[in-house]
Amino acid sequence: MNQQTLIMDLDDTLIHCSKYFKESKNKFADQMLDWFHSATKEEILQKQLEIDLKNVEEFGLHSSLYPESLVLTYKYFCVKYGRGITDCEVEHIHSIGQSVFQIDVQPFPYLYEVLERLQDDGHDLYLFTGGDKENQRRKIDQLGLENYFEQRVFIFEHKNSDALQLVLDEIKTEKNSTWMVGNSLKTDIKPAIDLGINAIHIPAEFEWSYNIVDIDIVPNGTVAELQSLLQLPEYLRDYAFYQIAK
Repeated sequence: MNQQTLIMDLDDTLIHCSKYFKESKNKFADQMLDWFHSATKEEILQKQLEIDLKNVEEFGLHSSLYPESLVLTYKYFCVKYGRGITDCEVEHIHSIGQSVFQIDVQPFPYLYEVLERLQDDGHDLYLFTGGDKENQRRKIDQLGLENYFEQRVFIFEHKNSDALQLVLDEIKTEKNSTWMVGNSLKTDIKPAIDLGINAIHIPAEFEWSYNIVDIDIVPNGTVAELQSLLQLPEYLRDYAFYQIAK
């Protein structure tokens, strides 16, 4: 087996993430509709998304920003419709957002089998994830992922090409045998292409607007798209076979 270095994303690549935010946003919007009868669910969710994306672009992926985006959306509609802002309602809205970071997350189907196959095939596994260390470590510890990645974990609140370059500088691997594996075109695939390493895009079932970008860079390495994490070990085996056969 031709050993490869795999830098793997966490949220919505290895474990569920966006679905919890979707459930939280729907709960938030339903509560808002009880208070603001003239508003529409679409209008509420669009304003929250607008605030959320602006904050993330400026401040990064810290978990405190999401509950705050719900609170700011609530305050926006209070002003728009002349409703008084109350501490009780602010606390309730904040708790809806905060619940996302308290839930026991679920791994994707066959996650452990896939990681074990990748290890058995001799690949080096690294985790490159966006968020604050407390929340990301919570999920890693909860799911026992340190058994596969040990100390090879990199957590950045600003997950971009600069962050990925720091990872590459530390692990010191050959670009032609290094892969970024993730669901986000913005924080996984584009940085990999920017830096000349290979990339495997595994689209998420529910994709956050922040993660969707156009990529107009000609890649130096291999860029592939798989429909499921389960396909990854076999894809790399096929890739190694054709590389050896050249």
